[in-house]
Amino acid sequence: MASPQRRPVFFVSDRTGITAETLGHSLLTQFAGVEFEQHSLPFVDSVERAEQVVAEINRVTEERGVRPLVFSTLIVDELRLTVMQSKGVFFDFFDAFIGPLEEEFHLQSTHTIGLSHGVSDEARYMVRMDAVNFALETDDGISSHRYEYADLILAGVSRCGKTPTCLYMALQFGIFAANYPLTEEDFTSHRLPAELSAFKHKVFGLTIDAHRLSDIRQERRPHSRYASLEECRKEVRLAEAMFRNEGVMVYDTSTSSIEEIATTILQRARIKRRLY
Repeated sequence: MASPQRRPVFFVSDRTGITAETLGHSLLTQFAGVEFEQHSLPFVDSVERAEQVVAEINRVTEERGVRPLVFSTLIVDELRLTVMQSKGVFFDFFDAFIGPLEEEFHLQSTHTIGLSHGVSDEARYMVRMDAVNFALETDDGISSHRYEYADLILAGVSRCGKTPTCLYMALQFGIFAANYPLTEEDFTSHRLPAELSAFKHKVFGLTIDAHRLSDIRQERRPHSRYASLEECRKEVRLAEAMFRNEGVMVYDTSTSSIEEIATTILQRARIKRRLY
């Protein structure tokens, strides 16, 4: 069997590099037969730094004997043109989109660094921080008295993805998301726990395949009753029955990424995100 093709990849940005990485990853995932050696080069905000990036890309080109892919979100023309002189294959996200937008709007863009990720937009920054603090303060069923301020309350058995989903929603969307872990005591009545019943309209249930849940729990508490397949099957069955009885919307997290879980829930619950 032939070895998979390997290709170095550089994500170059004048800020954090998150946009370059996100867009680049979206494209690279379409090529299953290639292994990518990824390098992130953030804060390329001077000619000196851009020249260092060129030297690094050229060094890797010589060592690997193949042209690296370079995904760039550099805004300043001088920096972009400098990095373009490297021996890599240059993909300029900024140039690909900003030109057509300027033409459509009949306006010149500001070419200002940091507008999307910096704290220059104080209001957006505060929304994000408030949402993250809320997710942490209401994690795992604590501070249920604050549920009145929640946009959403995720409920489900332990280790089905509630906490990371809430934090992702807070960071990416500015959503105030709490989460409540369903335990053995909650299943006795087949109804929502008292902490949730008053906010039923905010509750969204998460479920998961019992085998998948058992594997996840085994990593945390191996060979325990908590992680046994029998216990996982029972908890999942009872949680799903509770959600059906209460008419709560449910999403199966078994094969979904956190990004997919969060986006699907917001769409189905018709919750408008605060951050873009």
